[in-house]
Amino acid sequence: MIKIGTALFEAAEQLEREKGISKDVLVNSLYDALVAAYKKHIKDKDATNVEAILDEQAGEIGVFRAKVVVENVEDENTEISLSDAKEIDEDVELDDEVKIEVTPENFGRVAAQSAKQVITQRIREAERKMVLDEFMAKKNTLITGIIQRRTDRAVIVNIGKTDAIMPQREQIPGEYYKPGNRIRVFVLDVKETSKLPQVIVSQAHAEIVRELFELEVPEIEDGIVEIKSIAREAGFRTKLAVWSNDPSVDSVGACIGPRGTRIQTIVGELKNEKIDIVRYSEDPVEYIVNALSPARIISVDILADEEDRHEAFVIVPDDQLSLAIGREGQNVRLAHRLTGWKIDIKSQSQAQELEKRSVETDYTQQEPVEETDYNEEEPIDEIAQEALEETNQMGIDEEDREFETQEAEEAQEEE
Repeated sequence: MIKIGTALFEAAEQLEREKGISKDVLVNSLYDALVAAYKKHIKDKDATNVEAILDEQAGEIGVFRAKVVVENVEDENTEISLSDAKEIDEDVELDDEVKIEVTPENFGRVAAQSAKQVITQRIREAERKMVLDEFMAKKNTLITGIIQRRTDRAVIVNIGKTDAIMPQREQIPGEYYKPGNRIRVFVLDVKETSKLPQVIVSQAHAEIVRELFELEVPEIEDGIVEIKSIAREAGFRTKLAVWSNDPSVDSVGACIGPRGTRIQTIVGELKNEKIDIVRYSEDPVEYIVNALSPARIISVDILADEEDRHEAFVIVPDDQLSLAIGREGQNVRLAHRLTGWKIDIKSQSQAQELEKRSVETDYTQQEPVEETDYNEEEPIDEIAQEALEETNQMGIDEEDREFETQEAEEAQEEE
């Protein structure tokens, strides 16, 4: 056995208190390191039944190898004769297992080096796990950080025990991220790596708006007002659909706050990004009308309302078309993402023109009525048959009268 003193065990206890590293984990890791070092020393990595033993009270450590007691030894690495085993333990019998110390003479330096490496490695692993657990718990929440530096593809933000990465796609377009500035970021993802965990943060994600409203609006935090949907184009505009579970509480008013104080705080946090707060409705027509605010709507026609297809046709006054569509289609695009409906917007004059063209198209596409040539041999209805027979009979009667008149005249001439 090698004398190592009690300092190692005291250090293990201190690490358990300060770093949360289990003493048993440290000791077991040291066992494994010593066994590996012994196998390397004897140049036999496949050696079996080797174990390290620590005597905490005596402050000693050693490497032992278990051997089976046999009459005739065939493998010295795994077997021991009965006579040799009796020298170790007088009560041993055949087929028993005895542990024989095989600690090399100069193994103390190896043991100290192994202990140092194990403790260092376990400290790193423990710190990595602590950071990982901390930020896994903060995933999908807002945290505060300090901008460290900018790179071509990301902004590095210090968030305490580690640095987070904010990729370019998660940055607000046109925003200048100055090193040293304090910012709020949304924790998107936490990935485990060989070093410290990689934390991905965002300032462009739509959920950051939800988090800000939950912080500023007590009714949302209490569950009285509910955020049903969010559509956001970071740095430009956000649409928020809200619903009140209490009829006495105005969902939109609660979000705006007295004299607009709540919404102004959030707008300031989002660098003056415009926010439209609309009332959610189960009625798709009403919901679409609200989502397209501030534009006035004349009518909404539901074209399709199926599980995988939702389409609506919206008519607005001529002077409201540009407002309903928004700059570069932003308003209708956000309304579509907010409601989940595909929205086709036309002005009143455009809708009338479309209707006119539709009527003209229907008229020109009507098939001309074809004249029917009746064949004498083809069957006709009873009324037509009677009329034909009546006409034919009238013709016969007229011929008979002409024939009778002619006969009378001839008779008079003969007389």
